[in-house]
Amino acid sequence: MTKRAPSMLSAALLLVTACGGAAVTASTASPTPAPSAAASSAPAATSAAGAANANALVFLADLKSANEVPAIADAEASCTGKGTFTLETTMDSYGYGMVSAVAKFDVVVSGCPAGTMIILAHIHQGAAGTNGAVKIDSGLTAAAPIALTGGGTTIAKAGISVDPSLAQDILNNPAGFYLNVHTVLHQGGVIRGQLTKG
Repeated sequence: MTKRAPSMLSAALLLVTACGGAAVTASTASPTPAPSAAASSAPAATSAAGAANANALVFLADLKSANEVPAIADAEASCTGKGTFTLETTMDSYGYGMVSAVAKFDVVVSGCPAGTMIILAHIHQGAAGTNGAVKIDSGLTAAAPIALTGGGTTIAKAGISVDPSLAQDILNNPAGFYLNVHTVLHQGGVIRGQLTKG
């Protein structure tokens, strides 16, 4: 009987160990490391604090009456201009998606006959030689026209909210958009120019 007791004790210990009982010793293996940044599918933040990133996207437009469809053929055909259209964009913290955009118009109009009345300025979507829909309004209104007494003027409008997807479309294909300035005489536009990256 004394010879069988140790083998029964060994069997009992094996049974406790196999069932996960208290006789199991703690594992000395190191814990599984967390996935590294390289293994993660999410891109790393582009700024130290992970904040959104702001960018200024500048587009230029050479404004001519001959670019209008149809081209201007009366006294206001002498009008010309230079336009700068700026989009202040904010990207997400990863730098992959645009989350907001704000537009600024800076337009110099010159060469117009005295008495020309500017009423509107817009960004339209459309290729050269075609007319397209208004996409971004500068904020000028026909109710408050700008009279050109010396043949020219400067238009400056800022803080115009722009849908981020539209801003991205302009960035991707500026030539598919044009800046158009409208007058009382030419309400469809007197000078226009396709956007180009500045």
